[in-house]
Amino acid sequence: MKSIKNYSETDLPGLSIKQKRSKKTYDALIKTGFNLLKTREYDSITVAELSKAADYSVGAFYTRFQSKDEFFDALVIHHFKTRDAHLDRLFSTSHNDDFADVLIKDIVNYFRINQKFWRAALKRSMRDPDFWSPIKRSGHNIATSFIVKLNELSNRPLTDLEETNVRFAFQIVFGIINNTIINEPGPISLKQKLFVEKLIRAFRLITDYDRILENKQPGKGKKKKS
Repeated sequence: MKSIKNYSETDLPGLSIKQKRSKKTYDALIKTGFNLLKTREYDSITVAELSKAADYSVGAFYTRFQSKDEFFDALVIHHFKTRDAHLDRLFSTSHNDDFADVLIKDIVNYFRINQKFWRAALKRSMRDPDFWSPIKRSGHNIATSFIVKLNELSNRPLTDLEETNVRFAFQIVFGIINNTIINEPGPISLKQKLFVEKLIRAFRLITDYDRILENKQPGKGKKKKS
């Protein structure tokens, strides 16, 4: 399940990386950016602070990125590469009927940990609509992967209506999470255990998940026990 093309080092925002030393600096800046975003809003982080925290000069930053926006593009690409790899493993190794719960918990936990990164992404999309396109495709691809998984769990292809329900359920999940991150409307916050519990319940209801699994078809190609 890939949301965007596989990026090589020279595809990444910033100048081409030709030496191991340069790549080491690039990676250190990216890692430092995510670390700072665990406690700081992106707009409040200056290039000087970022460079100092990574133990490099401001000149080293601008050798690799022309602006903070370009640096944030690199953070988003790093997100795709690491997040897609994680979700690939999750989809390929989880085969139980509670997969919906596992996936929604994983999604909420990821957004909870990277809340300030996503708030910055949402703010950026407000002034640059094209910026959101690959992120939107990523959400669609997660829904597609879930449909494939639900086909597997139910031993049959979902109907068109069931597929629509799944895609709408993900629209609801991501919409609620994004709204909570940017507006914090309440009454339940992202950090509360109740948030993920309610979101799982809503997801299962909208997808009709329990009915689909209760009426699963007999497994195909399995040998009967003697």
